[in-house]
Amino acid sequence: MAQCYVRNMISFLTALLATASLFVAYSLYRARQISRAYAPDGSLAEVDGAQMHYHFVPASQAASGQPVLVFLHGASGNAYDMKLAFESAFEGRYPLLFIDRPGLGFSQRSRTGRNTPESQAKLITGLLARLGIESAIVVGHSLGGAVTAAVGLAAPERVKGLVFLAPVSHVWPGGVNWYYTVAAMPVFGWLFSRTLTIPFGERLVPQMLRHVFHPDPPVSGYAASVRLPLLFRPESFRSNAADICSLKQAVRQQSAHYGELVQPSLIITGTKDTVVWPSIHCEGLLQDLPDAELLMLGAAGHMPQHTHTDEIVSGIDRLVERVAGSGGKARVPETGAEAVPAE
Repeated sequence: MAQCYVRNMISFLTALLATASLFVAYSLYRARQISRAYAPDGSLAEVDGAQMHYHFVPASQAASGQPVLVFLHGASGNAYDMKLAFESAFEGRYPLLFIDRPGLGFSQRSRTGRNTPESQAKLITGLLARLGIESAIVVGHSLGGAVTAAVGLAAPERVKGLVFLAPVSHVWPGGVNWYYTVAAMPVFGWLFSRTLTIPFGERLVPQMLRHVFHPDPPVSGYAASVRLPLLFRPESFRSNAADICSLKQAVRQQSAHYGELVQPSLIITGTKDTVVWPSIHCEGLLQDLPDAELLMLGAAGHMPQHTHTDEIVSGIDRLVERVAGSGGKARVPETGAEAVPAE
């Protein structure tokens, strides 16, 4: 009996090890494929020892005095999401800066290893300083909304206006998805991200997109357009998980300072957003921010930048006018040694 049990246990462990080895081999293969398929095509700048990847689109000569619109993407994304939504809508009318948040896309995490909005804001404001941007309006989507608030708190002299797009800003009931909790763990998370993230994550993309775009259908070709496979690289997925797992405590502390955000602000939300609850985050911001306006988009979900672009563009145009009325001035970013084109 005992010998039979031992043999069965050895067989089980051998099969488990073989299966894990297959997942590891496949994950390594796909991660290398992804790295070969996608290369940085924006510019690179080093800030506090971390490489930041961004796309800068200059304004036309006639619009050279306008503030720089700085776009920050949400969780599980990169700069290509906001670039896809807004580049053609604003091109020529304002200088545009699309940033890969630290740890995602082609930007590196902070050397401190922290993933809070405050730590990300330090790198982002450092990039703004590096590029010579003295007047910016920061537009942040979802988790990027919490980072937008942190940027506004960190550099009020540069950040003249704030746009919170389907933002996370306040403490919410409940937790986060289990796989983010697992991926963010110190040891087991490392193993999880190198075995199961790619084979299962890539197959769940259609379901994930249906969820975040609901009630609208996902934009055709969205995953390819935003280079979504970049998310499933082990370090990117772990960084994204750490962002999400540290967010609740971060906004608990950060929201106590929202009264200091005196910049003109615009809060944008869809009435059908089931990912981030407007009743908590948008109403909380409207109550806490000294100079905020709310734009409600009827029947919009969590991705209104792609489904209600025209209304959002008009709202940002109005915010620019408010910023101009408040005395905000602009300076176009400098280029050269500090803004290195990515190879």
